[in-house]
Amino acid sequence: MRPSALGRLAALALLAVACPTATATAADWPSPNANAAGTRAAPHSPLRATTVPRLRRIWRWRIPDFIAFDGLMSSTPLVLGRDVYVQTLRSNVYALDATTGRLRWQRHFDRMSSGPNGLTSAGGRLYGTTDIAVFALDAQTGRVVWQRTVTPPREPMDIAPLVANGLVIVGTTAPRPGGKGSVVALSATTGAVRWRRSTVPGAWANPRVASGGGVWWTPTADGAGAIYAGVGNPLPWGGTAAQPNGGAYRGADLYTDSLLAIDAATGRIRWHDQVVRHDVRDQDFTLPPVITSVKGRALAIGGGKGGQVIAWDRRRHRRVWKTAVGVHRNDAGPLPARRVSVCPGLYGGALTPMAVARGLVFVPVVDACMSGSATGYESLGAVNLGKRGRGELVALDVATGRVRWRRALPSPAFACATVAADVVFAPTFDGFVRAFAADTGRPLWSAREPAGISACPAVAGDLLVVAAGTDPGTLRNPDYVVDAYALR
Repeated sequence: MRPSALGRLAALALLAVACPTATATAADWPSPNANAAGTRAAPHSPLRATTVPRLRRIWRWRIPDFIAFDGLMSSTPLVLGRDVYVQTLRSNVYALDATTGRLRWQRHFDRMSSGPNGLTSAGGRLYGTTDIAVFALDAQTGRVVWQRTVTPPREPMDIAPLVANGLVIVGTTAPRPGGKGSVVALSATTGAVRWRRSTVPGAWANPRVASGGGVWWTPTADGAGAIYAGVGNPLPWGGTAAQPNGGAYRGADLYTDSLLAIDAATGRIRWHDQVVRHDVRDQDFTLPPVITSVKGRALAIGGGKGGQVIAWDRRRHRRVWKTAVGVHRNDAGPLPARRVSVCPGLYGGALTPMAVARGLVFVPVVDACMSGSATGYESLGAVNLGKRGRGELVALDVATGRVRWRRALPSPAFACATVAADVVFAPTFDGFVRAFAADTGRPLWSAREPAGISACPAVAGDLLVVAAGTDPGTLRNPDYVVDAYALR
């Protein structure tokens, strides 16, 4: 072993002694987006532009669950000291040894999730969801500390929780007619429900047809009592023959496609901004709003499937800048009666979380146009994204939104951007993990996984953990795994 690898093992051993209750340290990745602010950055990692070419795989763990509609795994691994924790799309939780990949314990819930789901850690516990329940596990043993049913199957959860202010914050979705999404806060200690906030407070114009709203990425917290969440679109996309162009949800349909700033203690909405009024194109504005600051200005930076990234001044509640990313075509106003190519499509735009570091916002983009009209879209099941889609990684200036660099990717970027020191990682649907220089976009390193990637990576010290848990439709025999890389 090189000295760097020996140092990593020594550091993990020290953490195992110093952190017997799996309390997060600066060397860990304790929540799906690294921290409650959602920056997805490990600024002090030894994975740098000068060292990342030495990354080598040190272990591989094969995911044992049965495949679901969206694959086996799309969640971000957690890394806490000597342990790596993962959740599959059957809601099952596995604890792995961080140095060897050996299974330490498992907890089965066997409830299907459409993802991204995943875990969050705090105070020696792991918090997660099934489609209907929120749970807390003892991080060392996997013992269930509490479990609370909070939603019916018709309005499921598919989210990794936020833990902040002594609360576990989750979101529900609403895919079936009449449904409305919500944000729910539970006591981190007991699981008791503290408050519930609908993301669609008014009545649908036609509740027998319309549905939507909800939160399906982890919210963020500003450390001053506010929670930030992006809200999903209304349904059905396009519309119906009887009610074209979203007639079933005509009007403002608040708070769909909005940024919400929510009071953590009460669930009251402090302020909001609706990015797309009356969305008929599935332009969910659901990415975790990144909490950051630049030149003394407190910002929240959000994005979504409409391919728009927006920064708000958190004190003045005003937009600071707005930047379009990816391909745009027929993406505003009413849809025509005949089908046209719509870009971003239903799987397109900024679909997975961004990262913020070094004065830049790193945006993973999916370019996959789809055919849509005022009465509906082509079938999702008929779309081969592995062949149709492409990707991009775009770096924006935090202060101005100006594009600093853009890197084309041969496959959709369905996994998050992730920063380690001066390196940004961008996995793609075809199973590649690529590393670029954060300041310039220069390619530095790549590795090929044996399956497609829709799960976001985690960085802890010089450890890079990647889950390849989906089938891109371009591989003959996908092998679904969690891989760990380290400096050698």
